[in-house]
Amino acid sequence: MKNAREILKYIGPGLLVTVGFIDPGNWASNVAAGSSFGLKLLWVVLLSTIILIVLQHNAAHLGIATGLCLAEATSIYLNKSLATVMLSSAMLATVSTAMAEILGAAIALEMLFKIPIKFGCLIILPFTIFFLFSNSYKKVERWIIAFVSLIGLSFLIELFLVKVPVKDVVFGWITPSIPSGSLVVVLSILGAVVMPHNLFLHSEIIQSRQWNTQDEKVIKHQLKFEFVDTLFSMFIGFLINSSMIIIAHATFYTKGIAVESLPQAQQMLKPILGSFSATIFAFALLLSGISSSITAAYTGGTIMAGLYKRPYNIEELPTKVGIIIPLVLASIIILFISNPFKALIISQMLLSLQLPITIILQIYLTSSKKVMGKFANSLADKIILLIVAALVIGLDVFLLITSL
Repeated sequence: MKNAREILKYIGPGLLVTVGFIDPGNWASNVAAGSSFGLKLLWVVLLSTIILIVLQHNAAHLGIATGLCLAEATSIYLNKSLATVMLSSAMLATVSTAMAEILGAAIALEMLFKIPIKFGCLIILPFTIFFLFSNSYKKVERWIIAFVSLIGLSFLIELFLVKVPVKDVVFGWITPSIPSGSLVVVLSILGAVVMPHNLFLHSEIIQSRQWNTQDEKVIKHQLKFEFVDTLFSMFIGFLINSSMIIIAHATFYTKGIAVESLPQAQQMLKPILGSFSATIFAFALLLSGISSSITAAYTGGTIMAGLYKRPYNIEELPTKVGIIIPLVLASIIILFISNPFKALIISQMLLSLQLPITIILQIYLTSSKKVMGKFANSLADKIILLIVAALVIGLDVFLLITSL
């Protein structure tokens, strides 16, 4: 009982990361996967989640052992030019992420209240900025946990409304296949689950517990409980992402309907599952968009502060500028988008292309004894991380060759 209570104290940082990979970009990727390819791409969600657990634990490992986030460590331990290039690419990935989040929330506003997408974007932008500038980290964390809980509950209700082919679902999880024409969707799922900005975010928010990083026993203790938080949170994200594909399969694929927009998915749910499910779909999308916009902006603040070798601090100018940059740039891009659904999928694919840069950077830093001291990656850790990097890079190269 005592251990259970202690574990609960450490649940939180992982759930903020989970929000990032149940964002509107995931919705688009998962609906596209389920409606066009049925359950054949469920294995990508499982593989991506395993990769995610390895990388997120490693990122948190860096934060706990050094007291530095990934962005700070990059600026401190790499030469200035290389650090600037690395962090600039991470900021661009965060802009791509923020675009998907704001766009998804705006699409949800259109579904629920008939507000035009571009106007809805201008509503979400100031709301997100106000939320981050007016709330402490602890308040943000509690709100995000509430949002994740409501999103999870929404999809649980949706699952009860459809017939789930359990054997086919299990087979989809464990049987890799890339159907013709699915590679872009495969890469978009990977980019939507294993997101570069989440690695920067996790290494920062894990320090919110304000541990004593000079005490080796304290560090080991925190690493153990952090891993429980990561496993628990990533498993919730895995279930939610899988349920999106299962619902899309049951409602669209089995009826030969290929979904090309999220509003289309919502409208199609009405005659199939009833108006109640369509409202749940739109409400969950709105919560997903708002909460993930907040974490994307948080990451922008972390990266910009790290560029100046500073931790995230809402009272300091670099953090404030870093919060505003991805939100404003993303909103400007949205104003010029003609196909929101396609833009969501492409944004996630772009994240998968930037991901190898962040992974290689993270492996380098966490394997360095100069950075990590006694807590540098072991040989086994390095092998696992390099296998993960090879998988991601291999998929990216395969996409590029196929595209060419």
